[in-house]
Amino acid sequence: TLRSLSTSAETYATSHSGAYPTTVAELTEFISSAGSYCANAAGGTTAVQGYNYGCTLAVGAYTFAATPVTVGTTGSVTYTATTGGVLTPL
Repeated sequence: TLRSLSTSAETYATSHSGAYPTTVAELTEFISSAGSYCANAAGGTTAVQGYNYGCTLAVGAYTFAATPVTVGTTGSVTYTATTGGVLTPL
């Protein structure tokens, strides 16, 4: 999911002279499920399948994060995807 969100943000930037999407609506041009994972793009999180998804969108950068709702039960690793398509487990 984070890879798909990141790829969509990178594709958006390629199509918009290097500017990344700043709203979920802009991101959904390239991934229709963005609203499900980034419903609260104003700094909050959205719980989906045991993970809290957070999306930070800005003209020059983005960060997508997935954190277990209950560490040890729903997952044990936090994952992030940042500008340039960098995916990292934390």
